[in-house]
Amino acid sequence: MPLVPGRQILMEALKGGYGVGAFNVNNMEQIQSIMAAAKETRSPVFIQASRGALKYSNLNYLRHLMLAAVELNPEIPLAMHLDHGNGLDSAKTAVELGFTSVMIDGSLKEDGKTPTTYEENVDVTRKVVEYCHARGVSVEGEIGTLGGIEDGVGSGQIHLTDPDQAIRFIAETGVDYLALAIGTSHGAYKFKVAPKLAMDIVQKVRARAKDTPLVMHGSSTVPADLRDEINRYGGKMPNAMGVPISAIQEGIRNGVAKINIDTDGRMAITAAIRKVFAEEPSKFDPREYLTPAREAHAKIVAERMREFGAAGHAQDYKPMTLEENKAYYQSKK
Repeated sequence: MPLVPGRQILMEALKGGYGVGAFNVNNMEQIQSIMAAAKETRSPVFIQASRGALKYSNLNYLRHLMLAAVELNPEIPLAMHLDHGNGLDSAKTAVELGFTSVMIDGSLKEDGKTPTTYEENVDVTRKVVEYCHARGVSVEGEIGTLGGIEDGVGSGQIHLTDPDQAIRFIAETGVDYLALAIGTSHGAYKFKVAPKLAMDIVQKVRARAKDTPLVMHGSSTVPADLRDEINRYGGKMPNAMGVPISAIQEGIRNGVAKINIDTDGRMAITAAIRKVFAEEPSKFDPREYLTPAREAHAKIVAERMREFGAAGHAQDYKPMTLEENKAYYQSKK
């Protein structure tokens, strides 16, 4: 199975009433565990890399690891996705690396911190859409800003999405799917109490943009058991709460098709490694602590795939190629 355009995966999810997990990666073990979970649950999946991840892996290392995931798991619909691209140049880099989906975060300036105006967001997003669609690559945009900072991205401020503005934005940019700011937050230390998400925003946008899959960023649940295990073995993670699974599932029922998860996976990996180091301090072979870390990551990814309803949907449809997706975009002009 070739890499699949993100648009097809999410349109199928929207039609089927389930959500697709988009999991951030930085190294081989994370990619292996995500694909192991996708294979176990028979789920479509987004593997996504931030600009920070691409820098860490020196671009081509991560690209070839993702291509290996496709080669070894031909039955799994997989989109390679750029997370939080900050301009046309970052989108071009992703496309040149073979990514089939690109997010342009035009809600922030290229520094990844300063909020933009609506007009600036539309301008940069439209340019990325034009470039990517001409090559068959799908595009995610964002309107509004999330709280928190992760991987150097985030204004630290929450500006909830205006539904009317979101509808205008879809029409003026041509994005394939849209991330909404509804009160979620990046990073591990999200909330002191369970958050009340602005699900009415999702409902209002969905009612007027029925063919546009919606996206929830900052949706890690920050599991208390993983936090406690990290602390038990020498970590120092203060109490914090993430986004409840029930809130994500409500979002899926209202048209959310892509759910971004990063922190949960990081916590699973860290907890497993800390446990090995604490209980078996003589261990020094990376394979001896990365193997349980990989297994722990696969376990939580599989849980999320089942909770999002994606399990069992990997072979529901014939995957499109980028050329077929390019022809689709051309037919819409």
